[in-house]
Amino acid sequence: MSFNKIQQRESGLKRQLSARQMSMIAIGGAIGTGLFLGSKFAIQFAGPSVLISYAIGGLITLLLMGCLAEMTVAHSTSGSFGVYAEHYVGPLAGFLVKYSYWSCLILGMGTEITAVAEYMHFWFPSSPGWFWIILFSGVLIAVNSMSIKAFGSVEYTFSSIKVFTVCAFITLGAYIIWGTGNTSYGVHNYTSHNGFMPNGFSGMWIAVVVSIFSYLSIEMIAVAAGEAENPEKAVKQAFRATILRLVIFYLGALAIVLAIVPWNEVGKGNSPFVTVMQIVNIPYAADILNFVVIIAALSAMNSQLYTATRMMFSLSRGGDAPLCFGKLNKQGIPFNALILCTSGIALATGLYTLYPEKAFTLMMSISMFGAMFTWMMIFLTHYFFRRYHDKQGGIPLAFKMKFFPASTLLGFCAMLAILFTTAFTETFRMTLVFGGPFLLLLILIFYFSRRFSRISLKSNVQE
Repeated sequence: MSFNKIQQRESGLKRQLSARQMSMIAIGGAIGTGLFLGSKFAIQFAGPSVLISYAIGGLITLLLMGCLAEMTVAHSTSGSFGVYAEHYVGPLAGFLVKYSYWSCLILGMGTEITAVAEYMHFWFPSSPGWFWIILFSGVLIAVNSMSIKAFGSVEYTFSSIKVFTVCAFITLGAYIIWGTGNTSYGVHNYTSHNGFMPNGFSGMWIAVVVSIFSYLSIEMIAVAAGEAENPEKAVKQAFRATILRLVIFYLGALAIVLAIVPWNEVGKGNSPFVTVMQIVNIPYAADILNFVVIIAALSAMNSQLYTATRMMFSLSRGGDAPLCFGKLNKQGIPFNALILCTSGIALATGLYTLYPEKAFTLMMSISMFGAMFTWMMIFLTHYFFRRYHDKQGGIPLAFKMKFFPASTLLGFCAMLAILFTTAFTETFRMTLVFGGPFLLLLILIFYFSRRFSRISLKSNVQE
């Protein structure tokens, strides 16, 4: 099947996202619970060497974005890296990528909304978490059911708040450290408590797993390109603007946190950022920052709900999910797919009600498999994609990833190593325990569904 036919089968979605919105969505998508809450777990693993962990994660993200940008500029469609895998690697690869990524997003929504419930306890400590989960979920489902323009506007606003806050936090933190004359703050905290790498190389490397979770959602720009006004311009602009800013935001913010709060004190609160504001005792600063981290979690969840809906839409249009999920309403929204994708919220509500203390880490660990497998497959798909285009010749690619194939293979091997690392950690052990059987189940479903389709087709011909 030619790629033009794949794009035609996914037609009907409205192209209303501007390049400005795409850039902000890409940045904001990766500034969420992973930074504001997940970084707490990363610091517990690595101590101050978490800065190296996030730098490694940032390098892998840079390589991933380069591969994605090259393929997305060549082919912009909502199925994105799922259909790229289908076309360039094989139908099974596309099936596995789409369903793995969809499951990761569904479970990822659970981590975000569970985090929101945790943050609301800062103001309402005795309130039930399920109440906040249901309230905020209802609002975001309503936003996603309106139009792609409504989603773009809301997400742009959310992302702007997050980016402004992180910049303000870094600026304020720098002043507190170097402008107030308080000697208890400063870079000496990086080595004051059992050294820069208190848990050794292994602790630093395990924290890379959390950093990948933190950067997750940056790949959604490739999915959103299917509804962009000018996808080539939007993707190029987002790629160039996002990576540098994202790494600066993550490394800058974490450097400030570690200079103010001793790393072994970070894990005692909810968000390290709120802990910083409580320690420096700036009036209402902790409340303001708590509000922002709620916005960050809602923004990430909003993006994941959008992306999961489009991935299910692509699965339906490709014949790998019921046809009803590929239907669009008058606003150009795959509403049936949207409703299905709220299942992650229901799962999160149940887990949070039963296991309020473990719900976040459990949802994070099982959602990690789909994310890591998808990133690994993006690198593999890009390798096949470039080899195909280098052999075929024809129209030159409008955007090219540098240092191919070394850059692509480096990203693939790094993701493979990180995925296997989860088996040796208590926190992320469920990643492979869940992921291995889940992948096997998907493979069985793929082959049985294809065999059933062939038998049905043969029976119809004979009749």
